[in-house]
Amino acid sequence: MNTRLYRHITCILILIALLISACEREKELSEQDVALEWAKMSLYITQYTPANSPTFASRGFGYIGLTMYEAIVHGYDTHHSIAEQLNGLKGLPRPEQDKTYNWVLAMNAAQADILKSIYLQTSEENKQRIDSLENAVYEQYSKKVGDEGIAERSVAFGKSVSKAVFEWSKTDGGHRGYLRNFDKSLEHPERPGSWKPPLFAQSFSHHPLHPHWGKNRTFLAVNATLPIPEMIPYDTIKGSPYYEQFIQVYKKDLELTQEEKEAAIWWGDDPDVSFTPPGHSYYITTLAVEQKNPSLIRCAEAYAKVSIAVADAFIQCWKWKYHFFSERPNTFIPEHIDQEWESFWPDPPFPSFPSGHAIQAAAAATTLEEVFGKEFHFVDRAHEGRERDEVRDTDFVIRSFDSFWAAAQETADSRFYGGIHTPQDNEVGLEEGARIANNVVSLKWKTD
Repeated sequence: MNTRLYRHITCILILIALLISACEREKELSEQDVALEWAKMSLYITQYTPANSPTFASRGFGYIGLTMYEAIVHGYDTHHSIAEQLNGLKGLPRPEQDKTYNWVLAMNAAQADILKSIYLQTSEENKQRIDSLENAVYEQYSKKVGDEGIAERSVAFGKSVSKAVFEWSKTDGGHRGYLRNFDKSLEHPERPGSWKPPLFAQSFSHHPLHPHWGKNRTFLAVNATLPIPEMIPYDTIKGSPYYEQFIQVYKKDLELTQEEKEAAIWWGDDPDVSFTPPGHSYYITTLAVEQKNPSLIRCAEAYAKVSIAVADAFIQCWKWKYHFFSERPNTFIPEHIDQEWESFWPDPPFPSFPSGHAIQAAAAATTLEEVFGKEFHFVDRAHEGRERDEVRDTDFVIRSFDSFWAAAQETADSRFYGGIHTPQDNEVGLEEGARIANNVVSLKWKTD
């Protein structure tokens, strides 16, 4: 099935889901339900806004998750605002003392506002969907409040938080990054082992994606100071550590099992047809929230921690990718091992080391473990019902895991199975993603 037809069918299925969701919203939504509805709306807008990318999507989720948390945190004596702990953010609006607020209404207004601000290029139809959700939640919770003054004050506060976050976001280097996906003026380093535009690729661009993304401001200053990881030196001699990295990719491709092929396509998360890799991490967070049904502040804490960690992971990953500007197996293997070889999965349009999938998956898993625990069974249905990949003769088969880290490991492994990353790309990505996330969870989130 071609991509256009798949996207059409997917859009219809999601519209049906949204209609069902709208009917459910006519029933009483719990506080947790409201957080979940906004997470799902964020995933929808991410998937159905053109010219998106993993990098820009990670940034968007970072600000969306932060806004959810900061819009309600002052209503809970168990938690702190993290605003003044973030990189260059001097603070955010605070509620008036001795005034009553409804924190669901504040969060509702803030999520609608930040989503339309980050994705200001999305369609009018999508903006109407955002407005529809905001209005439905407002109608229910303003009736609960029964005081127009409290309702209006809560909405105004939520929007003030969103607008302050958005103004801060505009100075990070990634604002409207979808207008600068590819820099045609970029001079590619010409050295042994450098990245070359792939012939078998997800994108037909001869220029790599967001080459300056690594210069963006991180959410945490400490994450910007992490040392450059070590990479195995280039060497084409058989038996050398560098050569062996690619031999492992080559041999794995010759013996791929059906289950490994299923993992490879499941975690592809091509931004043209999905909610992107960082969206997949936000989706897994949503599964955990649905399953555990924690308090509203814990819901928001989970989304904020995961999204901030993933956003910083992408910035650091892109900094290192363009520092090394390293080749992928589709360059090295045909030149030095088998000139007829082609990877199972097409190359993404950017350098290899370290793996973006691995680093963001590890960042998400580390934060989710901190919130929900290391042992956590869940079923990933992100691509359930998606048409069979006829090109690779493989179905999209739902995944089941007993821990968040198991999902992160499979995410990393999937790129090895796909033939587009070496083992060192994944190993370093997992290590660095965990390190970045540990800095995020080490912020002072709670009062105890």
